Amino acid sequence: MTREQRRHSAGQCWADNSVVSTLPVRSVKAVTASPTPLAPVPTAPGGLPLIGHAHQLIRTPLPFITSLREHGSVVRIRLGPTPAYVVTDPVLTRTVLVTEAAHFAKGGKIFDVLRGVFGEGLATIADGDTHLRNRRLMQPMFNKAHIATRRTAMIDQARSMIGAWEEDQALDVFSNMNDVTLAAFLVALFGTDFPANLQGEFTALMPPLMKESIRQTVLPSWVTRLPLPANRAHNRRIVRLRAVIDQAIDHRSTRSASTPLSNVHHPAEAAGCPHEAPSETEHEHAGLFETLMAAEDQFTRQQLQDEAITLMNAAIETTATALAWTLYELTRHPDIEQRLRAELAAVCNGRPLCQEDLDKLPYARQVLQEAVRKYGPAWMVTRKATRDVDLGGHRIPRGADVVWSPYLHQNDPAHFPEPATFDPDRWASGRAPSTRDSFFAFGDGRRKCIGENFAWVEMQIILATLLEAWPRLRLVSRPPRAETAITIKPDKLAIAFGASCAQADDCPVAAGGLADDVTPFGDQPGE
Repeated sequence: MTREQRRHSAGQCWADNSVVSTLPVRSVKAVTASPTPLAPVPTAPGGLPLIGHAHQLIRTPLPFITSLREHGSVVRIRLGPTPAYVVTDPVLTRTVLVTEAAHFAKGGKIFDVLRGVFGEGLATIADGDTHLRNRRLMQPMFNKAHIATRRTAMIDQARSMIGAWEEDQALDVFSNMNDVTLAAFLVALFGTDFPANLQGEFTALMPPLMKESIRQTVLPSWVTRLPLPANRAHNRRIVRLRAVIDQAIDHRSTRSASTPLSNVHHPAEAAGCPHEAPSETEHEHAGLFETLMAAEDQFTRQQLQDEAITLMNAAIETTATALAWTLYELTRHPDIEQRLRAELAAVCNGRPLCQEDLDKLPYARQVLQEAVRKYGPAWMVTRKATRDVDLGGHRIPRGADVVWSPYLHQNDPAHFPEPATFDPDRWASGRAPSTRDSFFAFGDGRRKCIGENFAWVEMQIILATLLEAWPRLRLVSRPPRAETAITIKPDKLAIAFGASCAQADDCPVAAGGLADDVTPFGDQPGE
Protein backbone atom coordinates (compact mmCIF):
# COMPACT_ATOMS: atom_id res chain seq x y z
CA MET A 1 0.00 0.00 0.00
CA THR A 2 1.37 3.42 -0.97
CA ARG A 3 1.68 6.36 1.41
CA GLU A 4 -1.29 8.08 -0.22
CA GLN A 5 -3.42 4.92 0.17
CA ARG A 6 -2.50 4.65 3.85
CA ARG A 7 -3.43 8.29 4.41
CA HIS A 8 -6.74 7.81 2.59
CA SER A 9 -7.66 4.64 4.47
CA ALA A 10 -6.76 6.29 7.76
CA GLY A 11 -9.59 8.74 7.18
CA GLN A 12 -7.47 11.79 6.38
CA CYS A 13 -9.63 12.85 3.43
CA TRP A 14 -10.77 16.44 3.65
CA ALA A 15 -14.47 15.76 4.13
CA ASP A 16 -15.75 14.11 7.29
CA ASN A 17 -18.01 11.73 5.40
CA SER A 18 -15.69 10.62 2.60
CA VAL A 19 -15.93 6.99 1.55
CA VAL A 20 -12.84 4.81 1.37
CA SER A 21 -12.60 3.00 -1.95
CA THR A 22 -12.76 -0.77 -2.08
CA LEU A 23 -11.97 -0.90 -5.78
CA PRO A 24 -8.55 -2.20 -6.84
CA VAL A 25 -5.94 0.52 -7.32
CA ARG A 26 -4.17 0.86 -10.65
CA SER A 27 -0.90 2.62 -10.17
CA VAL A 28 0.56 5.50 -12.11
CA LYS A 29 4.20 5.17 -13.05
CA ALA A 30 6.71 7.54 -14.54
CA VAL A 31 7.48 6.60 -18.12
CA THR A 32 10.92 4.98 -18.34
CA ALA A 33 12.59 2.53 -20.68
CA SER A 34 10.60 -0.67 -20.29
CA PRO A 35 10.34 -3.97 -22.16
CA THR A 36 6.55 -3.59 -21.98
CA PRO A 37 5.43 -1.02 -24.58
CA LEU A 38 2.61 1.31 -23.60
CA ALA A 39 -0.60 1.05 -25.58
CA PRO A 40 -1.48 4.01 -27.79
CA VAL A 41 -4.31 6.15 -26.47
CA PRO A 42 -7.35 5.77 -28.74
CA THR A 43 -8.69 9.00 -30.23
CA ALA A 44 -12.41 9.76 -30.18
CA PRO A 45 -13.94 9.88 -33.65
CA GLY A 46 -15.50 12.99 -35.14
CA GLY A 47 -12.81 15.60 -34.51
CA LEU A 48 -12.57 18.52 -36.95
CA PRO A 49 -9.62 20.69 -38.00
CA LEU A 50 -8.93 23.69 -35.75
CA ILE A 51 -11.85 23.08 -33.37
CA GLY A 52 -11.26 19.40 -32.56
CA HIS A 53 -14.24 17.95 -30.69
CA ALA A 54 -15.56 21.35 -29.54
CA HIS A 55 -18.66 21.08 -31.75
CA GLN A 56 -19.65 17.80 -30.07
CA LEU A 57 -18.96 19.17 -26.59
CA ILE A 58 -21.19 22.17 -27.36
CA ARG A 59 -24.02 20.48 -29.29
CA THR A 60 -24.30 17.05 -27.62
CA PRO A 61 -21.98 17.12 -24.61
CA LEU A 62 -23.53 14.36 -22.49
CA PRO A 63 -24.03 11.77 -25.24
CA PHE A 64 -20.51 12.52 -26.45
CA ILE A 65 -18.82 12.23 -23.05
CA THR A 66 -20.62 8.96 -22.24
CA SER A 67 -19.85 7.51 -25.68
CA LEU A 68 -16.14 7.69 -24.90
CA ARG A 69 -16.56 4.71 -22.56
CA GLU A 70 -16.90 2.53 -25.66
CA HIS A 71 -13.41 3.44 -26.88
CA GLY A 72 -11.33 2.57 -23.82
CA SER A 73 -10.42 3.44 -20.25
CA VAL A 74 -8.46 6.51 -21.43
CA VAL A 75 -9.55 8.33 -24.62
CA ARG A 76 -7.91 11.24 -26.40
CA ILE A 77 -10.03 14.21 -27.50
CA ARG A 78 -9.08 17.66 -28.76
CA LEU A 79 -10.19 21.00 -27.27
CA GLY A 80 -9.41 23.13 -30.29
CA PRO A 81 -5.91 22.04 -31.30
CA THR A 82 -5.03 20.95 -27.74
CA PRO A 83 -5.26 17.26 -26.84
CA ALA A 84 -6.92 16.14 -23.61
CA TYR A 85 -7.21 12.67 -22.13
CA VAL A 86 -10.61 11.57 -20.80
CA VAL A 87 -10.58 8.89 -18.08
CA THR A 88 -13.65 6.66 -18.38
CA ASP A 89 -12.73 4.05 -15.74
CA PRO A 90 -13.64 5.03 -12.12
CA VAL A 91 -10.68 3.02 -10.83
CA LEU A 92 -8.29 5.19 -12.83
CA THR A 93 -10.14 8.35 -11.82
CA ARG A 94 -9.67 7.49 -8.17
CA THR A 95 -5.99 6.88 -8.92
CA VAL A 96 -5.76 10.38 -10.45
CA LEU A 97 -7.57 12.04 -7.53
CA VAL A 98 -6.30 10.06 -4.55
CA THR A 99 -3.50 7.52 -4.72
CA GLU A 100 -1.29 9.34 -7.24
CA ALA A 101 -2.66 12.85 -6.96
CA ALA A 102 0.85 14.33 -6.86
CA HIS A 103 1.22 13.49 -10.56
CA PHE A 104 -2.06 15.20 -11.50
CA ALA A 105 -2.26 18.79 -10.33
CA LYS A 106 -5.47 20.78 -10.05
CA GLY A 107 -5.56 22.60 -13.35
CA GLY A 108 -6.37 22.32 -17.01
CA LYS A 109 -8.33 24.54 -19.34
CA ILE A 110 -11.55 24.59 -17.33
CA PHE A 111 -9.72 25.87 -14.25
CA ASP A 112 -7.78 28.40 -16.31
CA VAL A 113 -11.15 29.82 -17.39
CA LEU A 114 -12.73 29.63 -13.93
CA ARG A 115 -9.73 31.35 -12.40
CA GLY A 116 -10.72 34.41 -14.41
CA VAL A 117 -14.02 34.44 -12.46
CA PHE A 118 -13.09 33.03 -9.05
CA GLY A 119 -9.52 34.28 -8.83
CA GLU A 120 -7.35 32.13 -6.58
CA GLY A 121 -10.18 30.65 -4.52
CA LEU A 122 -10.00 27.25 -2.91
CA ALA A 123 -11.48 25.53 -5.98
CA THR A 124 -9.03 27.02 -8.47
CA ILE A 125 -5.81 27.71 -6.57
CA ALA A 126 -2.87 25.52 -7.56
CA ASP A 127 -1.75 22.61 -5.42
CA GLY A 128 0.89 23.47 -2.84
CA ASP A 129 1.48 25.12 0.51
CA THR A 130 -0.90 28.05 -0.11
CA HIS A 131 -3.77 25.70 -0.91
CA LEU A 132 -3.08 23.61 2.20
CA ARG A 133 -2.85 26.71 4.40
CA ASN A 134 -6.08 28.22 3.06
CA ARG A 135 -7.88 24.91 3.38
CA ARG A 136 -6.85 24.57 7.02
CA LEU A 137 -8.02 28.11 7.74
CA MET A 138 -11.40 27.51 6.08
CA GLN A 139 -12.04 23.99 7.37
CA PRO A 140 -13.68 25.15 10.65
CA MET A 141 -16.39 26.94 8.61
CA PHE A 142 -17.58 23.59 7.31
CA ASN A 143 -17.33 21.19 10.20
CA LYS A 144 -20.67 19.73 11.25
CA ALA A 145 -20.79 21.51 14.60
CA HIS A 146 -20.26 24.93 13.03
CA ILE A 147 -22.79 24.31 10.26
CA ALA A 148 -25.33 23.28 12.93
CA THR A 149 -25.22 26.81 14.35
CA ARG A 150 -26.63 28.15 11.06
CA ARG A 151 -29.30 25.54 10.35
CA THR A 152 -32.16 27.37 12.08
CA ALA A 153 -31.40 30.62 10.25
CA MET A 154 -31.38 28.72 6.96
CA ILE A 155 -34.71 27.01 7.75
CA ASP A 156 -36.28 30.39 8.57
CA GLN A 157 -34.97 31.93 5.36
CA ALA A 158 -36.14 29.02 3.20
CA ARG A 159 -39.56 28.92 4.90
CA SER A 160 -40.20 32.63 4.34
CA MET A 161 -39.32 32.46 0.63
CA ILE A 162 -41.01 29.15 -0.22
CA GLY A 163 -44.14 30.10 1.72
CA ALA A 164 -44.46 33.28 -0.34
CA TRP A 165 -44.90 31.42 -3.63
CA GLU A 166 -48.26 31.87 -5.31
CA GLU A 167 -50.47 28.81 -5.19
CA ASP A 168 -51.07 26.83 -8.40
CA GLN A 169 -48.95 29.18 -10.51
CA ALA A 170 -46.35 27.74 -12.87
CA LEU A 171 -42.96 28.52 -11.33
CA ASP A 172 -39.59 28.38 -13.04
CA VAL A 173 -38.17 25.81 -10.63
CA PHE A 174 -34.48 26.21 -11.48
CA SER A 175 -34.68 30.00 -11.13
CA ASN A 176 -36.54 29.73 -7.84
CA MET A 177 -34.13 27.13 -6.50
CA ASN A 178 -31.30 29.50 -7.40
CA ASP A 179 -33.00 32.24 -5.39
CA VAL A 180 -33.75 30.08 -2.35
CA THR A 181 -30.40 28.29 -2.19
CA LEU A 182 -28.44 31.51 -2.63
CA ALA A 183 -30.52 33.31 0.00
CA ALA A 184 -30.12 30.47 2.50
CA PHE A 185 -26.41 30.30 1.75
CA LEU A 186 -25.93 34.05 2.15
CA VAL A 187 -27.73 33.95 5.52
CA ALA A 188 -25.39 31.16 6.58
CA LEU A 189 -22.30 32.89 5.20
CA PHE A 190 -22.85 36.56 6.02
CA GLY A 191 -25.61 36.53 8.66
CA THR A 192 -29.33 37.18 8.81
CA ASP A 193 -29.16 40.89 7.94
CA PHE A 194 -27.64 40.50 4.47
CA PRO A 195 -28.97 43.26 2.14
CA ALA A 196 -31.60 42.09 -0.36
CA ASN A 197 -30.21 44.27 -3.16
CA LEU A 198 -26.83 42.52 -2.98
CA GLN A 199 -28.53 39.12 -2.95
CA GLY A 200 -30.44 40.08 -6.10
CA GLU A 201 -27.27 41.10 -7.90
CA PHE A 202 -25.56 37.83 -7.05
CA THR A 203 -28.57 35.89 -8.33
CA ALA A 204 -28.51 37.79 -11.62
CA LEU A 205 -24.75 37.66 -12.19
CA MET A 206 -23.74 34.08 -11.38
CA PRO A 207 -25.74 31.97 -13.91
CA PRO A 208 -24.60 33.85 -17.05
CA LEU A 209 -21.03 33.94 -15.74
CA MET A 210 -21.00 30.16 -15.38
CA LYS A 211 -22.65 29.56 -18.75
CA GLU A 212 -20.08 31.71 -20.53
CA SER A 213 -17.24 30.05 -18.60
CA ILE A 214 -18.10 26.60 -19.92
CA ARG A 215 -18.38 28.01 -23.46
CA GLN A 216 -14.89 29.45 -23.14
CA THR A 217 -13.62 26.09 -21.88
CA VAL A 218 -14.57 24.13 -24.99
CA LEU A 219 -13.73 26.83 -27.55
CA PRO A 220 -10.19 27.47 -28.82
CA SER A 221 -8.38 30.02 -26.65
CA TRP A 222 -7.93 32.48 -29.52
CA VAL A 223 -11.72 32.79 -29.86
CA THR A 224 -12.15 33.80 -26.21
CA ARG A 225 -9.56 36.58 -26.63
CA LEU A 226 -11.37 38.26 -29.53
CA PRO A 227 -13.28 41.49 -28.80
CA LEU A 228 -16.63 39.78 -29.35
CA PRO A 229 -19.80 41.01 -27.61
CA ALA A 230 -20.06 37.80 -25.54
CA ASN A 231 -16.46 38.11 -24.35
CA ARG A 232 -16.87 41.79 -23.45
CA ALA A 233 -20.12 41.08 -21.55
CA HIS A 234 -18.40 38.29 -19.64
CA ASN A 235 -15.58 40.62 -18.58
CA ARG A 236 -18.06 43.29 -17.47
CA ARG A 237 -19.90 40.77 -15.30
CA ILE A 238 -16.66 39.73 -13.63
CA VAL A 239 -15.86 43.35 -12.77
CA ARG A 240 -19.36 43.88 -11.37
CA LEU A 241 -19.23 40.65 -9.36
CA ARG A 242 -16.00 41.83 -7.71
CA ALA A 243 -17.61 45.15 -6.80
CA VAL A 244 -20.68 43.48 -5.29
CA ILE A 245 -18.68 40.98 -3.26
CA ASP A 246 -16.60 43.87 -1.94
CA GLN A 247 -19.80 45.53 -0.71
CA ALA A 248 -20.82 42.28 0.99
CA ILE A 249 -17.49 42.05 2.83
CA ASP A 250 -17.77 45.69 3.89
CA HIS A 251 -21.29 45.06 5.18
CA ARG A 252 -20.14 42.09 7.23
CA SER A 253 -17.20 44.07 8.62
CA THR A 254 -19.42 46.90 9.83
CA ARG A 255 -21.89 44.45 11.43
CA SER A 256 -19.34 42.37 13.29
CA ALA A 257 -20.45 44.03 16.52
CA SER A 258 -23.63 41.94 16.63
CA THR A 259 -27.02 42.94 18.00
CA PRO A 260 -27.37 42.23 21.74
CA LEU A 261 -29.02 38.88 22.39
CA SER A 262 -31.85 40.45 24.37
CA ASN A 263 -33.00 42.26 21.21
CA VAL A 264 -32.89 39.24 18.90
CA HIS A 265 -36.19 37.75 17.77
CA HIS A 266 -36.01 33.99 17.37
CA PRO A 267 -38.37 32.85 14.58
CA ALA A 268 -38.17 29.14 15.42
CA GLU A 269 -39.49 29.77 18.92
CA ALA A 270 -42.42 31.77 17.52
CA ALA A 271 -43.16 28.95 15.06
CA GLY A 272 -43.72 26.56 17.94
CA CYS A 273 -40.62 24.37 17.68
CA PRO A 274 -40.16 22.65 21.05
CA HIS A 275 -36.49 21.92 20.44
CA GLU A 276 -35.47 25.50 19.71
CA ALA A 277 -34.81 28.15 22.30
CA PRO A 278 -32.77 31.32 21.95
CA SER A 279 -29.21 30.08 21.78
CA GLU A 280 -26.31 32.26 22.73
CA THR A 281 -23.99 30.15 20.61
CA GLU A 282 -26.15 30.58 17.51
CA HIS A 283 -26.39 34.36 17.84
CA GLU A 284 -22.69 34.71 18.52
CA HIS A 285 -22.07 33.27 15.04
CA ALA A 286 -23.31 36.03 12.73
CA GLY A 287 -22.26 33.92 9.74
CA LEU A 288 -19.73 31.35 8.61
CA PHE A 289 -17.70 34.09 6.96
CA GLU A 290 -16.84 35.36 10.44
CA THR A 291 -14.26 32.56 10.51
CA LEU A 292 -12.36 34.13 7.63
CA MET A 293 -12.88 37.66 8.90
CA ALA A 294 -11.28 36.60 12.19
CA ALA A 295 -8.25 35.46 10.21
CA GLU A 296 -8.06 38.63 8.13
CA ASP A 297 -4.39 39.05 8.97
CA GLN A 298 -3.81 35.82 7.01
CA PHE A 299 -6.10 36.67 4.07
CA THR A 300 -5.72 39.68 1.83
CA ARG A 301 -8.82 41.54 0.64
CA GLN A 302 -8.37 39.92 -2.75
CA GLN A 303 -8.27 36.45 -1.16
CA LEU A 304 -11.45 37.14 0.82
CA GLN A 305 -13.16 38.13 -2.43
CA ASP A 306 -11.92 35.00 -4.19
CA GLU A 307 -13.11 32.65 -1.47
CA ALA A 308 -16.54 34.27 -1.16
CA ILE A 309 -17.12 34.08 -4.93
CA THR A 310 -16.00 30.45 -5.01
CA LEU A 311 -18.38 29.51 -2.21
CA MET A 312 -21.34 31.32 -3.77
CA ASN A 313 -20.86 29.58 -7.09
CA ALA A 314 -21.02 26.22 -5.34
CA ALA A 315 -24.22 27.30 -3.58
CA ILE A 316 -25.96 27.97 -6.91
CA GLU A 317 -24.38 25.58 -9.35
CA THR A 318 -24.48 22.39 -7.27
CA THR A 319 -27.25 22.75 -4.70
CA ALA A 320 -29.87 24.53 -6.81
CA THR A 321 -29.32 22.19 -9.75
CA ALA A 322 -29.67 19.08 -7.60
CA LEU A 323 -32.86 20.40 -5.98
CA ALA A 324 -34.45 21.29 -9.31
CA TRP A 325 -33.84 17.79 -10.66
CA THR A 326 -35.08 16.28 -7.39
CA LEU A 327 -38.40 18.10 -7.70
CA TYR A 328 -38.72 17.01 -11.31
CA GLU A 329 -38.21 13.38 -10.29
CA LEU A 330 -40.84 13.71 -7.56
CA THR A 331 -43.38 14.77 -10.17
CA ARG A 332 -42.58 11.56 -12.04
CA HIS A 333 -42.56 9.28 -8.98
CA PRO A 334 -45.47 10.01 -6.62
CA ASP A 335 -44.59 6.91 -4.60
CA ILE A 336 -41.22 8.44 -3.72
CA GLU A 337 -42.88 11.76 -2.92
CA GLN A 338 -45.37 10.05 -0.62
CA ARG A 339 -42.59 8.17 1.16
CA LEU A 340 -40.74 11.43 1.71
CA ARG A 341 -43.84 13.10 3.12
CA ALA A 342 -44.51 10.16 5.41
CA GLU A 343 -40.98 10.33 6.80
CA LEU A 344 -41.26 14.08 7.38
CA ALA A 345 -44.67 13.73 9.07
CA ALA A 346 -43.42 10.98 11.38
CA VAL A 347 -40.44 13.08 12.49
CA CYS A 348 -42.19 16.45 12.87
CA ASN A 349 -45.51 15.10 14.19
CA GLY A 350 -47.54 18.12 13.11
CA ARG A 351 -45.12 20.86 14.18
CA PRO A 352 -42.79 22.97 12.01
CA LEU A 353 -39.46 21.56 10.88
CA CYS A 354 -36.59 22.13 13.34
CA GLN A 355 -32.85 21.89 12.80
CA GLU A 356 -32.64 18.79 14.99
CA ASP A 357 -35.04 16.97 12.63
CA LEU A 358 -32.57 16.99 9.75
CA ASP A 359 -30.54 14.09 11.14
CA LYS A 360 -33.70 11.95 11.31
CA LEU A 361 -34.56 12.08 7.61
CA PRO A 362 -32.44 9.31 6.02
CA TYR A 363 -34.76 8.72 3.07
CA ALA A 364 -34.63 12.42 2.15
CA ARG A 365 -30.85 12.10 2.01
CA GLN A 366 -31.16 9.03 -0.24
CA VAL A 367 -33.49 10.89 -2.63
CA LEU A 368 -31.11 13.83 -2.86
CA GLN A 369 -28.09 11.60 -3.34
CA GLU A 370 -29.82 9.78 -6.18
CA ALA A 371 -30.61 13.11 -7.89
CA VAL A 372 -26.98 14.17 -7.52
CA ARG A 373 -25.91 10.76 -8.85
CA LYS A 374 -28.13 10.78 -11.92
CA TYR A 375 -27.56 14.40 -12.90
CA GLY A 376 -23.87 14.91 -12.18
CA PRO A 377 -23.80 17.64 -11.05
CA ALA A 378 -20.52 18.31 -12.89
CA TRP A 379 -19.90 16.69 -16.26
CA MET A 380 -16.31 17.68 -17.05
CA VAL A 381 -13.44 18.36 -14.63
CA THR A 382 -9.74 18.58 -15.44
CA ARG A 383 -6.34 17.89 -13.96
CA LYS A 384 -2.91 18.51 -15.48
CA ALA A 385 -0.19 15.87 -15.65
CA THR A 386 2.95 17.08 -13.86
CA ARG A 387 5.20 14.55 -15.61
CA ASP A 388 5.09 11.88 -18.29
CA VAL A 389 3.06 9.11 -16.68
CA ASP A 390 1.66 5.67 -17.37
CA LEU A 391 -2.06 5.70 -16.59
CA GLY A 392 -3.68 2.30 -16.99
CA GLY A 393 -1.11 1.25 -19.58
CA HIS A 394 -1.37 4.48 -21.59
CA ARG A 395 1.24 7.21 -21.87
CA ILE A 396 0.05 10.65 -20.74
CA PRO A 397 2.58 13.39 -21.63
CA ARG A 398 3.67 16.00 -19.12
CA GLY A 399 1.49 19.10 -19.22
CA ALA A 400 -1.51 17.34 -20.77
CA ASP A 401 -5.05 17.96 -19.56
CA VAL A 402 -6.61 14.89 -17.96
CA VAL A 403 -10.43 14.98 -17.93
CA TRP A 404 -12.72 13.09 -15.59
CA SER A 405 -16.50 13.22 -15.48
CA PRO A 406 -18.70 12.59 -12.42
CA TYR A 407 -21.68 12.32 -14.77
CA LEU A 408 -19.98 9.65 -16.90
CA HIS A 409 -19.03 7.49 -13.89
CA GLN A 410 -22.33 7.93 -12.08
CA ASN A 411 -24.26 6.78 -15.13
CA ASP A 412 -22.07 3.76 -15.85
CA PRO A 413 -24.26 0.63 -15.96
CA ALA A 414 -21.30 -1.46 -14.79
CA HIS A 415 -21.53 0.27 -11.41
CA PHE A 416 -25.09 1.62 -11.38
CA PRO A 417 -27.46 -0.94 -12.93
CA GLU A 418 -30.18 0.76 -14.98
CA PRO A 419 -28.60 4.18 -14.48
CA ALA A 420 -31.52 6.03 -16.12
CA THR A 421 -33.84 4.74 -13.38
CA PHE A 422 -34.30 7.07 -10.42
CA ASP A 423 -33.85 4.70 -7.46
CA PRO A 424 -33.12 6.28 -4.05
CA ASP A 425 -32.83 2.81 -2.54
CA ARG A 426 -29.46 2.46 -4.26
CA TRP A 427 -28.18 4.39 -1.27
CA ALA A 428 -29.89 2.34 1.42
CA SER A 429 -27.68 0.90 4.12
CA GLY A 430 -26.08 -2.38 3.09
CA ARG A 431 -26.12 -1.88 -0.68
CA ALA A 432 -23.09 -2.84 -2.79
CA PRO A 433 -20.01 -0.70 -2.04
CA SER A 434 -19.11 -0.45 -5.75
CA THR A 435 -22.00 2.00 -6.09
CA ARG A 436 -20.36 4.36 -3.65
CA ASP A 437 -16.91 3.86 -5.19
CA SER A 438 -18.10 5.36 -8.48
CA PHE A 439 -19.76 8.41 -6.89
CA PHE A 440 -17.59 11.45 -7.61
CA ALA A 441 -20.05 14.33 -7.29
CA PHE A 442 -17.86 16.08 -4.71
CA GLY A 443 -14.53 14.83 -6.01
CA ASP A 444 -12.16 12.86 -3.84
CA GLY A 445 -8.77 13.02 -2.16
CA ARG A 446 -7.04 16.15 -0.98
CA ARG A 447 -9.06 18.40 -3.32
CA LYS A 448 -12.45 16.96 -2.34
CA CYS A 449 -15.13 19.63 -2.00
CA ILE A 450 -14.74 21.29 1.39
CA GLY A 451 -18.43 22.22 1.45
CA GLU A 452 -19.94 18.74 0.98
CA ASN A 453 -21.39 18.58 4.50
CA PHE A 454 -22.91 22.04 4.07
CA ALA A 455 -24.41 21.12 0.69
CA TRP A 456 -26.24 18.09 2.07
CA VAL A 457 -27.61 20.11 4.99
CA GLU A 458 -28.82 22.93 2.75
CA MET A 459 -30.47 20.55 0.29
CA GLN A 460 -32.25 18.67 3.08
CA ILE A 461 -33.48 21.94 4.62
CA ILE A 462 -34.93 23.25 1.36
CA LEU A 463 -36.50 19.95 0.29
CA ALA A 464 -38.10 19.36 3.70
CA THR A 465 -39.30 22.96 3.95
CA LEU A 466 -40.87 22.79 0.50
CA LEU A 467 -42.71 19.55 1.27
CA GLU A 468 -43.86 21.03 4.57
CA ALA A 469 -45.24 24.17 2.89
CA TRP A 470 -46.85 22.62 -0.21
CA PRO A 471 -48.81 19.35 -0.04
CA ARG A 472 -49.06 19.09 -3.82
CA LEU A 473 -46.69 19.62 -6.74
CA ARG A 474 -47.43 19.14 -10.42
CA LEU A 475 -45.29 19.36 -13.56
CA VAL A 476 -46.82 21.93 -15.92
CA SER A 477 -44.08 22.13 -18.57
CA ARG A 478 -42.73 19.55 -20.96
CA PRO A 479 -40.09 17.24 -19.47
CA PRO A 480 -36.89 19.29 -19.31
CA ARG A 481 -33.84 18.68 -21.44
CA ALA A 482 -30.44 18.56 -19.80
CA GLU A 483 -28.37 21.68 -20.47
CA THR A 484 -24.67 21.78 -19.66
CA ALA A 485 -22.91 24.70 -18.02
CA ILE A 486 -20.53 24.04 -15.14
CA THR A 487 -23.25 21.67 -13.94
CA ILE A 488 -26.05 19.83 -15.73
CA LYS A 489 -29.24 21.81 -15.31
CA PRO A 490 -32.79 21.60 -16.72
CA ASP A 491 -33.31 23.88 -19.70
CA LYS A 492 -36.97 24.50 -18.82
CA LEU A 493 -38.82 23.22 -15.77
CA ALA A 494 -42.11 24.60 -14.48
CA ILE A 495 -43.97 23.15 -11.50
CA ALA A 496 -47.18 24.34 -9.83
CA PHE A 497 -47.39 24.00 -6.04
CA GLY A 498 -50.73 23.53 -4.30
CA ALA A 499 -51.84 23.94 -0.70
CA SER A 500 -54.22 20.95 -0.80
CA CYS A 501 -55.10 17.94 -2.89
CA ALA A 502 -58.17 19.32 -4.62
CA GLN A 503 -58.61 16.23 -6.77
CA ALA A 504 -57.63 12.63 -6.24
CA ASP A 505 -55.37 12.70 -9.29
CA ASP A 506 -53.38 15.55 -7.72
CA CYS A 507 -52.47 13.56 -4.61
CA PRO A 508 -49.13 11.76 -4.50
CA VAL A 509 -50.72 8.50 -3.37
CA ALA A 510 -53.22 8.44 -6.23
CA ALA A 511 -51.42 9.91 -9.22
CA GLY A 512 -49.42 7.76 -11.61
CA GLY A 513 -45.82 8.61 -12.41
CA LEU A 514 -44.13 8.69 -15.78
CA ALA A 515 -42.25 5.67 -17.01
CA ASP A 516 -38.58 5.48 -16.15
CA ASP A 517 -37.57 5.54 -19.81
CA VAL A 518 -38.73 9.15 -20.09
CA THR A 519 -35.39 10.84 -19.51
CA PRO A 520 -34.04 14.35 -20.05
CA PHE A 521 -30.99 12.86 -21.75
CA GLY A 522 -32.86 11.00 -24.47
CA ASP A 523 -33.61 13.98 -26.71
CA GLN A 524 -30.61 16.27 -26.53
CA PRO A 525 -30.75 19.23 -28.92
CA GLY A 526 -28.86 18.35 -32.06
CA GLU A 527 -29.14 14.57 -31.69
